[in-house]
Amino acid sequence: MNGRDSLPGLVTGALGLAAGLVAYGLQEPIFGAVSGLLALAAGVAGVRLGQRLSEQSAIQRLVEDELRAVRSEAQETEEQLRTELESVAFEEYEVVEGSETLTDPATGLFSESFFNVALESRIAAARRHLRPVAVVLLEVVQGLPHGEPVDAEASAVAESIRVTLREADTACRLQNGYFALLLEDTPENGAIWTVERIRRQLLGSETGLTMWAGVACYPAHAFSSSEIMNAAATALELAKEWRQDRIEIAVTAAD
Repeated sequence: MNGRDSLPGLVTGALGLAAGLVAYGLQEPIFGAVSGLLALAAGVAGVRLGQRLSEQSAIQRLVEDELRAVRSEAQETEEQLRTELESVAFEEYEVVEGSETLTDPATGLFSESFFNVALESRIAAARRHLRPVAVVLLEVVQGLPHGEPVDAEASAVAESIRVTLREADTACRLQNGYFALLLEDTPENGAIWTVERIRRQLLGSETGLTMWAGVACYPAHAFSSSEIMNAAATALELAKEWRQDRIEIAVTAAD
């Protein structure tokens, strides 16, 4: 409700007040009658204004309740889709891999085979819902910058990853010793910040470590699981050319 809606009542009331003052000063009954009529009109306008305010308030409450219901339903749907996606990934893994273990024995993270299946499912879901997905390949070594790099303790790296990632994200250890992260609904900037958080978490408990990372995102850098893994691997190789912590981003799909 804006000021224009209340203007008629205010004008009528002001005229009624003016008529009342004239009637008082001139001792004219006619002005007193006019003042009373104007005051009545102002009262009617006030009542109508109050009714309109009440109606708009009720409509606003209905709209807010409907929006809350829609948001709640959307959240439940998203959680259900995520649960179904994880279930499908596990079922596909069991069919394809048979008796192969689900996790890496040294770190407790998911195995490479499960990661590949999860990546396929996440990209398919991202394509349907128009959401980004990020893949990060990590290698952590010790001995730099003055010596030769050797692999860092895998369990320590895995623990830093585990306490940093969200429940919706997936982490695994590849057969070549690299760590792979699958970040749900995460663009390039979010992936970089996640890697930095892992690095800080790791340096809080370990010293003398160097972290290299290659980041590739769907759909910015690639459109299929194989393309996005290749893009992330190429970015990681570029990062490893530095003898210090380094994050490299894959080139765009258009390039």
